[in-house]
Formats: sequence, structure tokens, C-alpha cells
Amino acid sequence: MADKKSKDYIQSLDTGIKILNVLQKSKSPMKFSEIQQITSITKSNLYKYMNTLANNELVYRNPATGEYHLGNQLIQLGMSAMGNLDSLAIVTPYLQEIGRHNNNTVLYSVITRRGPVVTKIWHAEGILNIGAQIGTVLPPKSSSGKIFAAFFDETQKEYEDEELNKIHNQQIAFAAEPLIPTISSVSFPVFTFNKELEGIISVIGVKDNLPDSVESPDTHYLLEKQKEISKLLGLHL
Repeated sequence: MADKKSKDYIQSLDTGIKILNVLQKSKSPMKFSEIQQITSITKSNLYKYMNTLANNELVYRNPATGEYHLGNQLIQLGMSAMGNLDSLAIVTPYLQEIGRHNNNTVLYSVITRRGPVVTKIWHAEGILNIGAQIGTVLPPKSSSGKIFAAFFDETQKEYEDEELNKIHNQQIAFAAEPLIPTISSVSFPVFTFNKELEGIISVIGVKDNLPDSVESPDTHYLLEKQKEISKLLGLHL
């Protein structure tokens, strides 16, 4: 963030955005005093901010209760942002970055009723056959299939619920040689702003070159990338 003293920084705009963030994080409409307590803005200044935001329909004040919540204009802005969102364009640079991390092939799969379908592949050097190509529907026992079952379709469970629960909590799945011998995979979900499953990123490689537990430093690396990508897709972490 730019220095507050910079001529390119508008402190009042930043304060207004912070107020909107406070309302966004609240699970219910907020009283004026609650907003002031969290933001530490003086009453006179906060009145000015709230009136300005309300006049622009960025917040709404219930006349009966005096409580505030986010306004309809933010919904319209959000819908416009979603319409311009290209998840594949956002994900593609990360496929290359993740693949080069340990020289593994990386797939991006979109979610369909049939299962995760491969739409983008970044190939690592030296791995010729990964058992999938663009258009392939990845099987339930692959790491992508496990992510799909844990986060999207809970009616198709070809493995123990305990494993699905673990995947759901850890947000990562491992599969040893699910498609062809010697080739294993690890996958993680990416989410949209409303925490819906947008797609699945899978790292494919020889078994010894992939993490197989959440304790692995490479697993921590992948989960950090997951957060970065999901944040770009609108998920508020």
C-alpha cells in the first residue's frame, strides 16, 4: 500500500472502504455505535461517511431500526466484476509457476456434473504420459476426483467418509498412481467469492517428486498458492 502521505493516496476513500469491510464481515446489520466502536472514527466524521455511502447506495440504513447493512449498488458492482472474471486467465500463470516449483505437470479442471474436466495443462519436462488430456473427465479415485467428491458432489463416495472429511478440512487431496503406474497426483480446490468450488488444480508427477501429507513443505506451498488464486477469484479470506 502506498504511504499515507503520498499524493497518490486518498485517506478518506480508504476509510470509506474500511467501513464497507466492517459491514461485510458482520453477520447481521450493525448499529451506528457498533461501527464506531470497531472503526474508532469520531461520531461527527462517521455520520458524514455513512451519509455519503448511503447516498450512493453503498450502504442502506433501515429507517425503522437505524441499523446499517451493505447497499444494492455493491451487488451491481459485484455482478459486473463477476461478469468480467476469467478464471482460466487468472489460473494459467499459476499453473506454470507451480509446475516449475518441482518440475511437475499441472492441470486445471472445471467442475461439471460428470466430474472435473481438464481444460488446461502445463507440461513438465520429461513426463510424457500423465494419463489425461484436455477434455478428460478425471476419475473419482484421482486426487481431483476426491476434491470433487469432498466439495461438490457428496452423493458419489467411492471411499470412506473419513477421507472425504479430512480432505474437506485440509483442502488438499493425494492419490498414489490413480491413472497409470509410477504417476501420482495432489490436488487442491479453488473457490469463488461465495465459497463455491470454481475449479481444481492438480499437480502430476512421479511419486517421489510429490508431497503425500499435509506436513510436507511442498503441501504448504500449494496451500499458499490456493489462497492466492481464490483471493483473485473473489474469495474473502
